[in-house]
Amino acid sequence: MPKGKGAKGTKVTLKIAKKAIRMTPDGRRRLTLSNMGITIFPKCLLKLTNVDELDLSRNLIQKLPDNIGNFSSLRWLDLHSNKLESVPETISNLVGLTHLNVSNNRLTSAGLPSTMGLLTSLKSLNLGMNQLDTLPTTMAALGNLQELGLFDNLFINLPEFLSGLRNLTKVNMKRNPLSYAQGDAEGMLKKKSEPEGDVYLVHESSLCRTCLKRCKEQGENFTRGGGGGRGGGEGGERRGGGDMFEEKRIRTYAGLIAPNSVATVNQDAWRIRKVEHKTIK
Repeated sequence: MPKGKGAKGTKVTLKIAKKAIRMTPDGRRRLTLSNMGITIFPKCLLKLTNVDELDLSRNLIQKLPDNIGNFSSLRWLDLHSNKLESVPETISNLVGLTHLNVSNNRLTSAGLPSTMGLLTSLKSLNLGMNQLDTLPTTMAALGNLQELGLFDNLFINLPEFLSGLRNLTKVNMKRNPLSYAQGDAEGMLKKKSEPEGDVYLVHESSLCRTCLKRCKEQGENFTRGGGGGRGGGEGGERRGGGDMFEEKRIRTYAGLIAPNSVATVNQDAWRIRKVEHKTIK
């Protein structure tokens, strides 16, 4: 049991918070207060406005303060596995936020403010394992969004504006009561930006000799009308540099099957409700 934990949860002081700050390998200041039994958002944290990353996951927090926007330097916010029922409108003040994880909470669609659409720097948004059936239409303005987790919610229809998000390439809609087949949902996303055939953009210097040869062969086949072939392109992504590829198709993202896909402990222990899913290797 964490020090200071009682009926009202763990008390976090400014001194404790400062000691918990660590520098990340890329030089950012990360404050980690995960799995400490915190029930109320520690007001003292608002004094640490120079923190770049904040992890309050796996606690018992029910509400965020209205002045959460005071974290002007925040780029990464992890609140998964709490008891949040809503997100304050002032979250829009976190204009530099690139990663937001509020999965495995108690969020309803009414609890997501229209100001979510002002978080235009967001690249990754995880809303999985909540009680959502719609999203604010203002989120159509999230032009930089690349990854979106909506798994284990109550969506009957896929949010229409998703097809207009030009950079959105990874979506997880698994385990929603969709009114059409999961494959159809993926097809709707895929249709909006996929060219006639799989296209990969990569500099030759990023490829190993084998992959470079394979890409050239597929390019020749494509020119002759035989298509690019899917296997080789994906093989190149696995072995030839990965991040250098620009994948021009929408697909579901296996990495968003749990509240925090990079955590080292068992995700199932954090889930509010037990969900069956295939293990993805």
